[in-house]
Amino acid sequence: MPDVSYDRLDGPAAAALAGQLAEVYAEVYAEPPYLEGPEHLARFREHFAEEVTRPGFALIRAVSDAHLAGVAYGWTMDAGRWWANGETAPPEDLRAAPKAALMEWFVRRPWRGRGVGAELLRRWLAERTELWAVLASNPAALARQIYAAHGWQQVGISKPDLLPPMDLLALPLQSGQRPESRL
Repeated sequence: MPDVSYDRLDGPAAAALAGQLAEVYAEVYAEPPYLEGPEHLARFREHFAEEVTRPGFALIRAVSDAHLAGVAYGWTMDAGRWWANGETAPPEDLRAAPKAALMEWFVRRPWRGRGVGAELLRRWLAERTELWAVLASNPAALARQIYAAHGWQQVGISKPDLLPPMDLLALPLQSGQRPESRL
């Protein structure tokens, strides 16, 4: 397998890759346990076009032999804000703080099990200045187990449209609060 290189893209640069990202999204999320179809891809395209304009947006890209191997991206969720479809309120210290909202983290099958995903997430988290990182994860996905193994804690459940209920997870990012094992 060829070497993998990583780079960081801001919103405008990431927006230029929307078509390529949508193709990879469709490939990855067609697999179990997701089994997503055209309606999910349409929603991804719509959300991504809006997300790249949000404050704090950053995308870390893994490329191998001119192929997109995977990405991790997200933006800053303002203090006081929480997931729109969250079923319960998070702890007040979490809600009151700005949060790094990881919106997507995916790796194409040929690059899985080679540390690409861990490096994507490590690089994305390393540059964040927020107090917390938050994300929504399908409880049946392997990623959910990976998050738990690296210190992410469940703080709620979300019931988004078109998807099964998702676990809402948080990870403290400030020195002294960070778990020893971070991706």
